[in-house]
Amino acid sequence: MHPTPPPGKTDDELAALDVAALVRYGFGFGGSHRATLFGDGAAGAAVALDRQGVLPRAVAFLAAIVRSGGTTYAAELPEPVPGDAAVQLVRGWLESAASVVRTVDGEQDVARWLESVAALMALRLTYRTRSAGPGTG
Repeated sequence: MHPTPPPGKTDDELAALDVAALVRYGFGFGGSHRATLFGDGAAGAAVALDRQGVLPRAVAFLAAIVRSGGTTYAAELPEPVPGDAAVQLVRGWLESAASVVRTVDGEQDVARWLESVAALMALRLTYRTRSAGPGTG
């Protein structure tokens, strides 16, 4: 059993979102685009990475890399997260962000978004572990 997704969106719908576009518009235009990025975009990214077997700590670590080295630097890492398919997803998101982020504050926003994704992943993992019950996980 999975946590209840935002009203009207299933895990499949969230995973199908074009997170790279949400990143580009969210960081490029702000306002309601930013709210959507930090809402549905973060949830969709969490579902997609969870399905690839990426652990929340890998995304939290990537946020620290973005905070210290920048989005472009993180996008150029050979393996920003574990797993080939996950690398392609995350690299696309980072490249989209790098195409519009031009300031240190913008880099901090990208790191905060990645931290949000990691937090949602951790909640999903915790809920799944607790709902499985003792001796089943």
